[in-house]
Amino acid sequence: MQHFDVIVIGSGPGGYVAAIRAAQLGMKTAIVEKSSIGGVCLNTGCIPSKTLLKHSKMVHTINQAKEWGISTGALQVDYAKLTDRKSEVVQTLTDGVSYLLKKNAITIFQGEAAIDKERRVTIGNEKIKGNNVLLATGSKPFVPPINGLDEVDYETTDSFFDLKTQPNKLAVIGGGVIASEIASAMAQLGTDVTIIEIAQDVLLTEEEDVRSALKNQLENQGVQIVTKAAIKEVTQSKVILAEQEIAFDSLLVAAGRKPNLQIAENLQLQLNQNQFVQVHSSYETSVANIYAVGDLIGGYQLAHAASAEGIAAVHAMAGENIKLDQHAIPRCIYTHLEAASFGLTEQEAADAGYETAVTTSSFNGNSKAVVDGEAEGFIKIVTEKKYQEILGAFIVGPNATELIGELLGVKASEGTMHELADIVQPHPALSEVIGESAHALFKRAIHM
Repeated sequence: MQHFDVIVIGSGPGGYVAAIRAAQLGMKTAIVEKSSIGGVCLNTGCIPSKTLLKHSKMVHTINQAKEWGISTGALQVDYAKLTDRKSEVVQTLTDGVSYLLKKNAITIFQGEAAIDKERRVTIGNEKIKGNNVLLATGSKPFVPPINGLDEVDYETTDSFFDLKTQPNKLAVIGGGVIASEIASAMAQLGTDVTIIEIAQDVLLTEEEDVRSALKNQLENQGVQIVTKAAIKEVTQSKVILAEQEIAFDSLLVAAGRKPNLQIAENLQLQLNQNQFVQVHSSYETSVANIYAVGDLIGGYQLAHAASAEGIAAVHAMAGENIKLDQHAIPRCIYTHLEAASFGLTEQEAADAGYETAVTTSSFNGNSKAVVDGEAEGFIKIVTEKKYQEILGAFIVGPNATELIGELLGVKASEGTMHELADIVQPHPALSEVIGESAHALFKRAIHM
């Protein structure tokens, strides 16, 4: 039986990043993957969805160019070819992960893992043992119990990106981040899209102004949004609500994800009240030397959060303490417009006892945004009044998922709004809106 310092179960962003860091720390490391290297994110989630969004963005750019006087003739979309390119992108990145694992001398086991509390891991006919085991088994789509759903063909986020034919009418059950991203992309590609959400609004995990702006943009793209929907039944061609029927030729169920708990349950790991694996601050579970990260433990179900948690977990195995600040983890939405945020909303900050100040600036006066034809959106920063420390930031607009990094950098270096205002922003650049927000707090903004 081979022995390892660390055995990682799952090769998604939480798993492979943790395995590489463990190897860098001098630990003999193995990783077990039952499906494809790279996990859901690379194969059926983050990367396929962002590739689709890039394709749709190009369609938007071509249509915009026509309005500006650049004619390209009739626009045609070869959807099968777009899917093939997605597969090429995925293959390139998964090959890259496999290369990195081998480069760092990590032993790869392909197959489904079974584990006991003594950290003996069985993969088929092979048995290995680890001083520590890290569970990074991720999640799977949640399919709600809807009348008729079992009898119809439908897609989940694990299968949607393999479609070879573009839907004419797409119905999306669910109004969260991934549902909104897919709706935005497909609408720009020319599909008739309807979002069906049983809650009171879409994107309820987001700050109110962010949610409002993104919902408005989706509707401007032609996406029909039905909220507070009472779904009575699904047929092969319709979603039947209490007050209307929504026709489709393709149905996507994107109602969230649930953790893959089979190994955790077999180990009888303690779960929290939300039915995620309970972990300590070091990401150790209720069983000594067995750790868990990513979608298994709840919190932000984001690839970069899982990676950061995996790194913290293996450092804990090595006797080092890395404190992961949940308020400094960016949350990104890649719709058109993009959105990115971190930290506390104004209400959350007030509830936490802070005396707050809020500053907001828009992209509509920014030269670069106007030149690019993307002068929509805003930057909002929540600070505490005494020292002007940044408590939270919210961006809706072009390149929001890139711009958030500057604000995170200032926060991570313990800078305040004073330091942010002192930064000389390049011109013309979208980042000038960050500078305007900082100056606005001191009533010194130039373009507001």
